[in-house]
Formats: sequence, structure tokens, C-alpha cells
Amino acid sequence: MTRYDVIVVGAGVAGSLVAHRLGRGGRRRVLVLEAGAGAPEAAAADPLTDYLRASARLPGSPYLPHPAAPWPEMTDLAGTDDGTPGFRASGHLRQDGPLPYASGYVRVNGGTGNVWTGLAPRMLPEDFDTESFGYGRRWPLGYDDLEPHYRAAEEHLGVAADADEQRAHLGLRFPDDYVFPMRPLPAARLDRLLSARLDGRRVKDPVALGEVELRVVGTPHARNGVPDPRYGGGRGFVPRGRGGRPDPDSRCVGNATCIPHCPSYAKYTPLKTQGRWSPSVTLRDRSVVSRVLVDGRGRATGVEYRSYGGEVSVAHADVVVLAAHAVENARLLLLSGLAGRSGQVGRNLMDHPVLLTWGLLPEGERSWSYRGPGSVSGFEGFRAGPARRLRAPFRVEFGTWGWIWAKGPVETDVDHFLRERGLLGKELREAVADRVRRQFTLQFEMEQGADPANRVTLHPSERDALGLPRPLVTYDLDEHVKEGMAAARAVSDQVFALLGAEDHTDYAPSAAWPGRFEHRGRAYGYRGAGHAAGTHIMGDSPDTSVVDAWQRCWDHPGLYAVGCGSMPSVATSNPTLTMAALALRSAERIEADLTARDRPLSPVAATTTAPTTPGAPA
Repeated sequence: MTRYDVIVVGAGVAGSLVAHRLGRGGRRRVLVLEAGAGAPEAAAADPLTDYLRASARLPGSPYLPHPAAPWPEMTDLAGTDDGTPGFRASGHLRQDGPLPYASGYVRVNGGTGNVWTGLAPRMLPEDFDTESFGYGRRWPLGYDDLEPHYRAAEEHLGVAADADEQRAHLGLRFPDDYVFPMRPLPAARLDRLLSARLDGRRVKDPVALGEVELRVVGTPHARNGVPDPRYGGGRGFVPRGRGGRPDPDSRCVGNATCIPHCPSYAKYTPLKTQGRWSPSVTLRDRSVVSRVLVDGRGRATGVEYRSYGGEVSVAHADVVVLAAHAVENARLLLLSGLAGRSGQVGRNLMDHPVLLTWGLLPEGERSWSYRGPGSVSGFEGFRAGPARRLRAPFRVEFGTWGWIWAKGPVETDVDHFLRERGLLGKELREAVADRVRRQFTLQFEMEQGADPANRVTLHPSERDALGLPRPLVTYDLDEHVKEGMAAARAVSDQVFALLGAEDHTDYAPSAAWPGRFEHRGRAYGYRGAGHAAGTHIMGDSPDTSVVDAWQRCWDHPGLYAVGCGSMPSVATSNPTLTMAALALRSAERIEADLTARDRPLSPVAATTTAPTTPGAPA
């Protein structure tokens, strides 16, 4: 079969949701083309075991990349060995910018949605118009336009949170009777300690010259906890486990392996949505789309795709939906020579550059690291308000997995005491245990505004195994982001002082920090959050944007580019929930258009088409 109603390129969060919505009840013939291999559970008996056996434990470690569908890994980036600014980039994603784009993604069935953290906060109402604060881009829709779709996405993902807490501390608008599908996850031990010690205390923002009150607030999670019986007007919510099957017993039990794999299948992944697909949805994996096909009028008619062996096939459809990640969507549009009127394809690449600070709680106090998700709560007071005119806003996540993101796994602590202290046996065990129990990290996720200079292009000479140009990234941080990092580091200093904690933050060795730079005489280092956005940006004019408010490509009827690449601002919230809400909104538009296409024409009476009065216009 080569003719479908809809072709979806990519089986990650957005693509799986679009396919599910359009295939409901078997009304539409939907083909999903996935560049990566099929369901990870089928490819490996136990993804967790494969992860633990890997020599470098990275987000993609449970899955084996194929040369025909490579993806960027953290190990592709390295800082300089001599301590000077700069970095080296290798692998699938080549780079030529002043600073590194430090995020990766995974090309397997389910995409990066298999290995995400599971955090699912909404954007704030003011996040949809950063132009009013003097930077970035304005959305062609607002929070209230997206709010019903946020609720739909929270049901699909099974979000656990407290609506009253989100109203009170973030100013989010919900229907009066709204409750999340599941009750909030229990606060981590570190969260409770920070709340007891810091709630109500105030810290200074040296950039905005104001004070902010600290308040520990729970973060919404797309992972199974305790269902709220009030959900849906009293119908309740049934959690889904492995394969998307209803499973009341599937819930978070604190495995601390959310990245990359949840052994209890509590965390949402696109595979849960795929388990609910109609039989009219067909998944074809190991299929790398290399070109979108259009007719003489520019209307999308299908795609060309290649097998891992290089065999070229063609499939046709009335609607083509690109949902292959912000970088790969842009790459495919560039490969196809499409949507170029505005000159914005591939431009405005955004991420959440994450400033990490880390330390040890005072002796006798315990954070009890590695007992649950990587972050359960945070400080939300730096996300909004007039201060964002002067510096980038940021969320503060509490890192409950020790120093793993900053310094590496527990083996790093073992190596420290072996090599630098010469400890062995009981002394070594006690020293490592004491250190790990007191470790904590503050993770400052900075908003990055849309900047056309940050972009994805096609590499002029480098090719992958299928002969397709590799993506080339040019990336930098502007002064607005760097001022945000300066404010964040000052906040961290004050928080550590209030806690009496030992600050061990040190962006060395430089080889381990490719995202290292100096600002106002102080060294900073950042990691990538994996939150790529902006590469096919949404807007209200075809002259300045790639897609409209429905994520339809302005220049090509029947072609949608969905996902975070459409977002005009990345704000401060993890973007997966917003991406899911946008995907569901676009799927409604596609369904409506296809329904109108299929509706038979009504006969028109002659009296409605002929002039009723001599000389009257027809």
C-alpha cells in the first residue's frame, strides 16, 4: 500500500499523538515512518541491563544506533585540554559556532520521548509574548488558546500534579473544578529539607536589583503515581503501564533510572500511546525520509524514504506531518528545498542551557540521593515578571541524583577517595556513603530567546551512511542569557550560604565542560537540556515564519511541521507537555480538514445560483 490519508514522519511524542488522534476508530489510513529501529523492548530483552553494561552510560545507551540513522551523543562534544575557551565536535551533529549546542536526541521508535526526564510543567501565560519584554518572538496564539489542549495532553501523558499549588505559586489558569489525572508525587527528602530551611527566605537578584522569595513548589510529572478519583468529574484515571495497557499497579517506585529507562514503566513514553493506536495506523521503522514531495502548486503529496540498505521508496498522502525532532525537521525541509519563503527554516534554534551548581549539605544532614526521579520540586519565583527584561528567566530544579550530571556517577566519588585520599576498605565505603548521602545539585534552566543567528543548516561536505548531508549547527549564547546565568549563580551562592552547605561547583577540567565561558570575570559552564526548539518557527505572517498557528507550512498546503521546532519561545518549562498540546491541536485541524474533504457536495438549487431579479448580480 502506497496511498494514505496522512503520513507522519517520526514516532516520538508529537508523531505518536498525531497518529493516535487521526487513526481513532479506523477512520483514517495513517502511515508512520520512523528512522530508528522498532520498539526498544523488542530490540533488547532488557534496556536497563544494556544501559548498565554500557561503557559510557548515556541517554541512548540502551539502544544501538545504526549508521543509517545516527544521533548526537554527549560524548561527541569535548572542551579544550589546555583550559582555553573552545570545544571540539564530532559525530552526527557537526558544529561551527562560538559555543556548543550541547543537547542530543535519540533516533529510535519513540524518539527522545523514551529517555526524557518525565517533567511536564505548563508554560506561563506571559511566556507566549517575550517581545513585550524586549527580546525573542511573540506567539500567534496565547495560553488561553492552548489551555484546553494542555488538559488533553495531561490526560494522554497521565500527569501528576496539584492544580491548587500550580494556581497559587505560578499563576496558571485552570477551570475551577480541574484536577490533574494523578495526585502529585511525594516530595523527595531533599525537597522537604529545603522547604523547611528556605521557604519564606529572600535572596537578591543582582541583575534585576530586586529580591525574590524562595518557595519549594512541586513539579508536574508525566509518570504514574496515585490516581485522583476526582479526575474527569469523578470517573477517575487509570494508569497505563508497559505497552500502554491499563495497569493500576504501575507507578513510580523510585528506581532513579528515569533517564534512560523506567523499569516499572511508570514514566510516560510514546510507546504507551502507540499501544493504543487503531489498526488503521501502520508503523514502518528503519525508514529514513529523505524528501517531501510536492506537486506543481506546492501542495504536499507524499514522501521519499530510504531503507537502511539504501533502497528508495515513495508513499503518497493528502497530508504529510513532519514530527522528527526540531533538528531533523529542519534538515528534512532543507533537503527538500521547501518552506523557504521567510528564510527562517533552521533558524532560531533554542535550548535550555542549564547552569549547574553542586555541593554537600552540612555534616549530619542527608539528601538521600538516588531515591526517586531526578527532580521532583524546585523554585519557581525566577520564571516571570519584569526582571526578564534585564536577564533571562530561569527555573530552579533540585537535582536529587547527587552530582551525576555535574561530575559523573558514584564511581567518580570512589575514584576521588582512592586516588586523592588513598582510602581502602571500610574507610573507603564510609567516605563514599557519607559524600553521596549529602550531595545535591541546583539545576538552573535558562530561557533562550529566538535568535536567527542560531541555526541548523546542511553540512556542505559531510554525509551520513545514506549519502544525506549531516546537520550543521551554529550556536551561541547572547548577553541576555549570560546575565541570567550571572543572576542564577548569585542566587546559588546565597542558597548555599543559607543552608551552610559546602559549595563544590568548579567548571574544571575544561575538557569536561565544552560549554564553558567567562562573563564579567567569572567562569561559567552549562549543559544542554535536550530541549531543541524554534527551527521551523510559528508566526502570523508567511514573510517572517515557517508555519502558522496550526503548525501548517505557509507555502505548502497539506504539509505540517509539528513539535518544539514550531515554538517561538522556549520559556522556562520543560517543553514536552507544550509540544504534546500543540500536536493534539494540529491533529484536530487535520481531522477537520480531512472530514471536509470527504463530505459529499450538496446539490444546489437553480434558484440559489441564478439571478432572481433581472439585472441582479449572479
